[in-house]
Amino acid sequence: MPGIDECLLEVMRLPGARGASVVDWTSGLALGTIGDSPNGDHEATAAETAEVARMTAEQPAFARPSRTGGTGGTGRAGETGGTPGPSPAPGPSPASGSSPTPNPSPGTPVEDVIVTTHDGYHMLRFVETAFDSSVFLHLWLDRSEGNLALARMRLGELAQRLVLA
Repeated sequence: MPGIDECLLEVMRLPGARGASVVDWTSGLALGTIGDSPNGDHEATAAETAEVARMTAEQPAFARPSRTGGTGGTGRAGETGGTPGPSPAPGPSPASGSSPTPNPSPGTPVEDVIVTTHDGYHMLRFVETAFDSSVFLHLWLDRSEGNLALARMRLGELAQRLVLA
């Protein structure tokens, strides 16, 4: 299980990787950085990407859907809304593989965010932790040299293995 530095070194092995960081999206602080920064300043980039992560993680539009399956609610996280009906059958949820609760995991409802620019991709991959899940991996990937699908899969693997100490 890699720590922050080892994780960032692995990220930079991806074809087309220009720079990467581990960022706390609640504070906007970079916990670790490597490579180049799109604006030349890793701390400013961390603060800017944290704003994108925060907007995504905290908005009801991206919340997990209600498990009741009814209509009439606003779609906000944890709201049941809808018409009365039978409760969902006990057992693992097909989407998450965990218990059928409105918010089955401690982390954000979003796995990753991809921003496409003319010459690159910015991928933010949220890291699930037991305590607050307020950390994400940011990868700046060259559009002509990088492989977005490969980068997304590798960041997902690294986010699962990352050890924050």
